[in-house]
Parts: sequence; structure tokens; C-alpha cells
Amino acid sequence: MGIISVSTLFCLLAFFVPLSIFVEIPFLVFGFWVFFYFKEYRGILQLAPNHRILFLLVTAIILFFGSFYPFILDHFGYYVPTISWLSKAGLVQGISNLDLLLGQMSFWHILQAGFSNFTDSFLRLNAVILVIFLIYIFEKKSWIHLVFLPILFLFAQSPNPDLPVLVFSLIVLNEIFLGYKNSSVLFLISVFIFAIKPTMIWLPVLSFLYSVFMMRSGLRVFLPGTILLFLFLLKNIWTFGFPIFPVSFPDFGFSWAPNSGVLAKSSDMAILKTYDLQYSVEEIRQFSTMDYVKNWLFLVGIKGKIHLLFVVGLALFLLFSILKKSKLVWLIFISILLKSIMVLWFSAQYRFFIDVFFVIFFVVFWQRISKFGSLLVFSVLTFIVGLFFLFPKYFQSQLPSFKMSGFMGGFVPTQFYSPAVYEWKKFENHQIGNLKFNVVKDYPFSFDTPIPAISPSFVQQYLDAGIFPQLKGPDFRDGFVWKKITPFEKAKIQRILDLHHHEGR
Repeated sequence: MGIISVSTLFCLLAFFVPLSIFVEIPFLVFGFWVFFYFKEYRGILQLAPNHRILFLLVTAIILFFGSFYPFILDHFGYYVPTISWLSKAGLVQGISNLDLLLGQMSFWHILQAGFSNFTDSFLRLNAVILVIFLIYIFEKKSWIHLVFLPILFLFAQSPNPDLPVLVFSLIVLNEIFLGYKNSSVLFLISVFIFAIKPTMIWLPVLSFLYSVFMMRSGLRVFLPGTILLFLFLLKNIWTFGFPIFPVSFPDFGFSWAPNSGVLAKSSDMAILKTYDLQYSVEEIRQFSTMDYVKNWLFLVGIKGKIHLLFVVGLALFLLFSILKKSKLVWLIFISILLKSIMVLWFSAQYRFFIDVFFVIFFVVFWQRISKFGSLLVFSVLTFIVGLFFLFPKYFQSQLPSFKMSGFMGGFVPTQFYSPAVYEWKKFENHQIGNLKFNVVKDYPFSFDTPIPAISPSFVQQYLDAGIFPQLKGPDFRDGFVWKKITPFEKAKIQRILDLHHHEGR
């Protein structure tokens, strides 16, 4: 609830001011005052008295994994640029005209941005969340959750929204199984998880169904969650022009909505990624219905195996629901089935349904796996994941289809006292129309390029679409729109791209 409260306040403030150190320091001072005034430290001192060594050991492991170089490409192309904009400018109207990805502005990055100036300049909030998760595991003695920790270590090096939504959804599921009665809080937390990552739509659906059909709750309990949902939609409309990113409907005709050609290009890329870039857009559009299913299920490499496992997992979970004859299990199955249908319809990328595996495992093995069994699985998986981090080049050669290993930086001794980070700081200044902007040199992502920055791929997209972003007012904080470019501007943009490609070679 503290995380939800601070995130919501940061979001509201970001409409008006940057989430700079002048926002961060008052929140820190107030937070420390509350911590000591209400003697919250007593709970920490009393935590896990019989398991203190184990707790400290796992905490050390979390910090170890959290100290590695970030390697998920979205960290450089989406997370860091988003946080940079939020901390320096706040929520900017029509920011998706500058860089479509920035239109998402996840609640998680809003929270991270608010603590990125002083408290957490290395952007390791996810490691903190894993420690919070560990506290929950020991408080509730819910040892099954230890099984999930090693997989979550893969997301601890950057503000990846997948980690918090997986952690919080597992906590919500556990509380529902334990018979938690406060429907209002459950629905509010579920909506917050949805606001971090909309592919988690199954959780607010489950909370709603659970509250109505099992708790017999009235409509009033959904009011706090509905207010938060309204703020989420308003934030999206302000930055993206549509209620839910990246869906371009309903269209309210806002002047700062992205260009339809750029949106179509984004949609094409989602289709390509669904098939792991193994087919062209033209080939995919010629698929029959059977081809769509067959080619997705039997993709070459590890993603095809994940797709098969996903379908088999859903089928086995249906069988489990039938045999279990539990209303709660049926509600969970209906919720994740609805989510799966929506994901498969819009963009069937494996990263959008990885949470389904967590849910199925949790429901099937809840209170069926002992503390010893959980610790054993945790230890084995942690060892395997540790090898991935320590020797990424070896795994890259052995598992070429596991592309993430190719971007892992490996271990450096300085991690023990400072988290590993990359620096580039190479860029050039350009101007098209009334927009002065920066373009990164010799690299595809603008993760530490001063704002306003446009990645070379988007410069190319704007040239292809015959448009370019422009300022709405005298300052970039006033927002962005797009305009059609003149032949002279088209030639100038082409020169910018030619220069970038030449330097890249």
C-alpha cells in the first residue's frame, strides 16, 4: 500500500513538475520520519528470529544478482529514457510523438524516477522489491515463493516492470488462498499491477470475480481501484493520446496522438516479434489460420518450446480445475484464459504470458511443496542462474536461441561495492523545424543521451512516414505533436541517417 500511495502521488505530481530531487527529498524525509515515529524498525528486528542466517544469506544473493550489468535491451531503449524524461520533465503531453515507446510511462518507472536522483541513481528498485518479497515469504512462512526467486533474479538489474507485477501478483494470489477478506484492497492492488503492465489484466478480473462471487461484495469496494484505473487511463491519454498503450482505439481525436503510419509500423513489429523475426510481415499476412497456429507453436529455437509449454500448461490447468472442483481455481482459470486470449489476439510474444506459468505452478503446488523442497529447488535454480550470469559467453555458444545471454556483461569485481552500469555519452545535435534534438552516435539506443533524444530507428520511421515531431510550445515540457515534412527537411533527415550509418560502420 505504501508503494501504491507513493507511486500515485508521484504520478499526480508528474503532470505538473519533474520528479526531480526537489520531489524526492521531501518524500525521503517524510518516509524516514514515519519509519521512526511509528517504530516500524521493531518489525524488522523481530523478523525471522529462527531463520535469520537463511534470511541474510538469501538477501546477500539478491544483492549479488542485482549488482550485475543490465542486459535486457528494453533497459536501454525504454526504461532509462522514460525515467530520464520523468525526472527532468515529468509527464509530457504527446511524448510518444518523439519516441513511441515513451508513451507507456509505466507506473513502475514513475516510482523509479521519483527515487532516481539521489536514493537510487543506479536504478535497482527491483532488487529492493525482491528483498520486500523475501520479508513477505518469511513473515508468512510461504516457502513455495522461494521457488520463483531464481527466475526473478534475471530481472533484478534494471527497473523491468515484469518483476514487480510477478511478485505482487504472487502475493495477491497467496492472500486470496489464505482467505483475505478486504475486497477493496485486493482490487486496488490488482489495478495497480495492471497499471504497471496491462498484460496483467487477469488479476483485476480475478479480484473482481472473487469479490463478487465469493465475497459477495457490493460495488462500493471497487471505488478506490476504479479511481486508480481512471488515473492510469488519463496518464496514457496525456502521453500517448489513447487510453491503453499501444492500442490505438478508441480514437478521441486528440491533436497529440501519434501518426497512424508510425502506429502501423509498431503493429508490424509486434507481429514480427510474435514469430521471433523468423518470417517477414508479408509472409505472415499470407498465413492461413492453421499456419498462424502451427508456425507460432513450432518456431525454431527456445521460444517455440515456450509456446508449446504454454499451450500444454493451459490444457493441464483446465484438467486440474475440472478435477479440483474448486470455485476459486475455476475463477483463476477463467481469468488467465481471458488474458491468454487477449494476448494471443494482440501480440502473442512469450514475454507477455510468462506470468501464466507462475500462476499455474503456484495454484497446483500451493501447500504441496515443503520448506525443504522449496529450498532445494531454490538452491539448484540459483546455482544454474548464477552460472548464466558468471559465464554468459559459454551459454551464448551452447544456446544461441537464448539471445539474452549475448547481452550479459559478466562479473566485474567492482560489483561488490557499486552496481555495474554502462556509459556511452556519444551524441550529435540536430534541428528539424522548431525541434532541437540529440541523436546517439554509433549505437541504436539513447539511454544516456541528453533529452530530447530520438533514437536512429525512430528517425528512420519518421522519414518513411513523411513526418517529424515538433514542439507544441516554446519548451519541450509543453509537449509534442507531429507535422508533415518538406522536401528540404526530408533531405536533411536523410543526411542525419547517412551520417549515423557511416559512423556505425
